[in-house]
Amino acid sequence: MRLDMVALIVVIIFGVLWLGISLAGIVVVMPFGLLALVPIAIALGLLVVVIQQRLRNKEDDYYDKNVDK
Repeated sequence: MRLDMVALIVVIIFGVLWLGISLAGIVVVMPFGLLALVPIAIALGLLVVVIQQRLRNKEDDYYDKNVDK
């Protein structure tokens, strides 16, 4: 397994843990805690978009495999 995939898996695991802990804290702080869902949703959406773009980008894959070796 490549090192970048291991790093990506670790980042995803910590992100999921952070999200779970944050949501648990929001439940405790209820009515005002719901406002915290907006930045969490934005950060989660950006993370998903960045990961999808990297995994689908064939040009980056080409340069990773063939350039500067």
